[in-house]
Amino acid sequence: MHRRLPPLNALKAFEAAGRHGSFTLAAEELRVTHGAVSRHIQTLEAWLGILLFERHNRRVVLTEAGRGYLLEIGAALDRMALATARQMERSQSHVLHVNALATFTLRWLIPRLSAFQRANPLIEIRLTTSNVPLAHIIEPFDVAIRGGPETRPGFVGRQFLTERRIPVCSPALRQHGPLEEPRDLTRHTLLHAATLTEVWPQWLQAAGVPNLQPQASVTLEHFYLTLQAALDGLGVAMGPERLIADDVAAGRLMLPFAGPALPARSYHTYIPEARAEHAAVRAFCDWLSTTA
Repeated sequence: MHRRLPPLNALKAFEAAGRHGSFTLAAEELRVTHGAVSRHIQTLEAWLGILLFERHNRRVVLTEAGRGYLLEIGAALDRMALATARQMERSQSHVLHVNALATFTLRWLIPRLSAFQRANPLIEIRLTTSNVPLAHIIEPFDVAIRGGPETRPGFVGRQFLTERRIPVCSPALRQHGPLEEPRDLTRHTLLHAATLTEVWPQWLQAAGVPNLQPQASVTLEHFYLTLQAALDGLGVAMGPERLIADDVAAGRLMLPFAGPALPARSYHTYIPEARAEHAAVRAFCDWLSTTA
């Protein structure tokens, strides 16, 4: 079907002038001269065969026909702009900046991230790790992954994965002594993280052996180093249940005791409010929830 349409530039000039009630302001918005706007509107009036504006010295007023036409043309241009923005969003690659906890990134996110990339090939993830609180993150980000819940003004928070902590070790460790009940830890090395010094004492208290003295203790700088040390058979670590699940399933790690398990902070996404409805942000957060 052939559509009889006036020149697009004339329509844009008319819509801007009608919205502002001024050729001058329309010219400033469109970055053209006052004369160009005037000529575009004259062209449109000639094309339509009607007057759209009444000219009164330095001001212009829409005619009744002009007011009705502006309502239609403004809505049509809005729909065109929205359709264009949506198409550009679908067709262009997006860079998504994610700031996540280091241990979570190494042991949970990275092993699963290829699935997200296959499902969303136009989204480029730029991933940084940091353990600083949300309020102290310096670099801009679209999504931060931290423990929670926290309420931070200007951010939208959402839980996607719960967590507990429980002792974990290499299966080979049992060759060096029994490990059937908590008091057997007297024959083994306990692996501590310098950033979480209270975890082992809390667990020993919950297990009913608060004064237990292990054979040895080793303190490592980061939590993820204690998990690597456990994998290498150095001793028994307090493992985040969700982050060691893959290693337990593969037989690289084992849970020597049925319990108790310490409650831990769950994992949340925190999104700047201005980015909350961005398509790439929604896609990533929905994928996290589904995967978790």
